Amino acid sequence: MKDYTRLFDILKYQEQKYPRKDCLNYKYNGKWRNYSTQEVNEIVDKVSKSLIKLGVEKDDKIALISSNRPEWNFVDNGMLQIGAINVPIYPTISKDEYEYIFDDAKIKMAFVSDKGLFEKINAIKDRLPSLEKIYSFDEVEGCESFETFLKLGEDVDLVEVSKRADSIKPEELATIIYTSGTTGKPKGVMLSHDNIISNIKSVLTLLPLTKENISLSFLPLCHIFERVVTYTYFATGTGCYYAESLETLSDDLKDVKPHFFSTVPRLLEKVYDTIISKGMELTGLKKKLFFWALDLAQNEFHEDYKPGLKFKIADKLIFSKWREALGGNVIGIVTGAAALQERLGRVFSAAGIAIREGYGQTESSPVITVNRFEPGSFKFGTVGIPIPGVEVKLAENGEILCKGPNVMMGYYNKPEETAKTVDEDGWLHTGDVGTFIDGKFLKITDRVKALFKTSGGKYVAPQVIEEKMKESRFVEQIIVLGENRKFVSALIVPSFLNLKEWCEKNALTFPSNDEMIKTPEVLALFKEEVERLNESFGKVEKVKKFELLTDEWSVDSGELTPTMKVKRKVVIEKYDALIESIYNV
Repeated sequence: MKDYTRLFDILKYQEQKYPRKDCLNYKYNGKWRNYSTQEVNEIVDKVSKSLIKLGVEKDDKIALISSNRPEWNFVDNGMLQIGAINVPIYPTISKDEYEYIFDDAKIKMAFVSDKGLFEKINAIKDRLPSLEKIYSFDEVEGCESFETFLKLGEDVDLVEVSKRADSIKPEELATIIYTSGTTGKPKGVMLSHDNIISNIKSVLTLLPLTKENISLSFLPLCHIFERVVTYTYFATGTGCYYAESLETLSDDLKDVKPHFFSTVPRLLEKVYDTIISKGMELTGLKKKLFFWALDLAQNEFHEDYKPGLKFKIADKLIFSKWREALGGNVIGIVTGAAALQERLGRVFSAAGIAIREGYGQTESSPVITVNRFEPGSFKFGTVGIPIPGVEVKLAENGEILCKGPNVMMGYYNKPEETAKTVDEDGWLHTGDVGTFIDGKFLKITDRVKALFKTSGGKYVAPQVIEEKMKESRFVEQIIVLGENRKFVSALIVPSFLNLKEWCEKNALTFPSNDEMIKTPEVLALFKEEVERLNESFGKVEKVKKFELLTDEWSVDSGELTPTMKVKRKVVIEKYDALIESIYNV
């Protein structure tokens, strides 16, 4: 195979060009299981044959609800090569959201990873008339297993699979991805093979991936970001290892020793906080060296930095240990889905861990821009340069518009919503506001809908303020408020790890976080931090008042999307009384 034009072609392409013994890898019961490229393709064909046996037709919708594991890829490719439509869904959403998606897409069959997900879907099965079968990757009582499923198609001729695959055109629908969204009902984004393949081919020219590399994957495969990254691993012959969970990530990194992985800023922030916390535990000369190196990374390292003697000393004594914590072999990390603090990009890159921020949306398959790994082709604080084949321009109001082969086919069953998002000339209206730095690097400044106007008529971009405030090591999460109000305020979730450390250092002890955040000393600390960071903003943008919260926002508690973006509407509704108290003084 000289080239690939459909998603299910890529693994066949790898088998011919870069066959691996460790194409896909996962820990079952604590022990790594390696699947060769040949074995992966054989299982994919078995999936296709069993689906045909069960009467799955072209354009039937199949839900895939699972954590990252090889079975996800087996089913994904197996259904795609017979023309079924993959509807990947987050394992963390509510029963009501499952019911909405299953009903909207008319899901015919579902594959789940474990008992909990089976029980969640089975509990609403009576309300889903289109759903015929549920299969589980794990052995679950009362549910047909994946192993049983694979045996169903043993008498189906592989010629039938080939016939189905040959009939599928690149421009046809491949997947419907329901956006998590920060407000409202999810919309099903329709992406063709062409949409996603164009993105893969553009991105792989920009990433430092080769057949000699291995990667670690832990972001959800149901999100288009990690899914495209994984297809790119296949296309470049890079071995893909799945982390057991986010909780085991530190051990998985040391175990796998990956050359590359993709992540989201929230996880990098936690890694950074851990590094700082360990630095605070040091004493004497070691502590001085640690913070000297950190200061060097934050304040002297830049895009064209030429390492001198002091940097080499810092690297040998301090930065090399940071790399070891990530396995010791990392040559590149790409981050997306939310804004990365500029200082984090600088600090990690200074430590020889090249972090490059990109930008995109599900509607753009997803990548629109990305910072490159070559010298002179990246800029901290920006999301990089448009990828090959994709045009980007700014509307009069600063909204980012994108045009190219990566732009979605439309929203499933929502032609009016599609027309609002993709105009007659094919420009995707992203809803994000941005500007170009140095004429080529895109910088996201906010969401069109997130911009608010104070009661004095002044516009404020909350994301810019939020990202600046998160430079404080005591700020874990923050939301900036002020729409139709007299001044800007904020709700802040402290970094209790760092705050407790500060309290201990200052001989302060408290029985609970709730009591801690109400004490004069802690409030004075946050007032000082907010005032220090306020210096970067004009009078109208400064945070005048804030309230500290004890509970961290999470996906499970509903304040974050699965990609860890804050659901502003949910947070504002949840803390309505507290917000009112800020302004009613």
